[in-house]
Amino acid sequence: MRIGVDWGGTKTEFIALDENGDELLRERVATPPNYDASIECVHQHITRIESETGAVGSVGIGIPGTISPATELVKNANSTWLNGKPLKRDLEAILHREVRIQNDANCFAVSEAVDGAGAGHHVVAGLILGTGCGCGIAIDGKALVGRQAIAGEFGHVPLPWMRKDEFPGPFCWCGKYGCLETWISGTAFQKDYKARSGDAELISGDVILAKDTELSKQCYADYCDRLARGCALLINIIDPDIIVMGGGMSNITTLGSDTEALLSNYVFSDKVNTKIVQAHHGDSSGVRGAAWLW
Repeated sequence: MRIGVDWGGTKTEFIALDENGDELLRERVATPPNYDASIECVHQHITRIESETGAVGSVGIGIPGTISPATELVKNANSTWLNGKPLKRDLEAILHREVRIQNDANCFAVSEAVDGAGAGHHVVAGLILGTGCGCGIAIDGKALVGRQAIAGEFGHVPLPWMRKDEFPGPFCWCGKYGCLETWISGTAFQKDYKARSGDAELISGDVILAKDTELSKQCYADYCDRLARGCALLINIIDPDIIVMGGGMSNITTLGSDTEALLSNYVFSDKVNTKIVQAHHGDSSGVRGAAWLW
């Protein structure tokens, strides 16, 4: 049995898969607001999963950051209370077994490459367009990690081909300005509409689109153009066979085709036929990918 954990800032999801990859059990709980309580939450739920299934499982975990090869501590997590923590060591101590930990976007890419929308493709890029913006790369169903364990972190490169009215871009939690995450995450779409409309509160992307006003249409068009620029950067560097989208923004059914139509404006090629598609496993793809780390 393989157990996967998708450890997010607001929710933690657990899944148990049998040897064929069929789902035995899946559940989602609120992520506790601090490190120690989250460790105990994972411990309790894995113990209960194994009790209910009568089997002991391998454990793979996706986190919104990565484990530093230099220090073996968490780095680059937008759930900043994870940063600097010996997460792998602490989980292995409480679970009494080896634990494999990867960036959540890497887990997402692996899931979609193994048996999702990218199955059968050599190179799969997985984009998570939600609260933040993550990117993972799977080659032949295995995550590309990189020497610093940051392969695919295109959310923290500047928006390509930035217009004068976009420069220098919004401030990012990482300490820099204009990161792609501040332009193409779901949160970025909400903030852009709020700033242009003068609304007092953020509203969800589906509500913005449902307004069907000139402003909402323009915000969406600008979002697609920025996403196309980000995808073009990705294509120009690694030229993936397919780009699979997850996260809240991917629920916009036309987002892939609307973005594809703009790629030729930016990709360094005479013709572009890279498909941008929705994740087959939806918002549970990341937790499946965590289980597939084994």
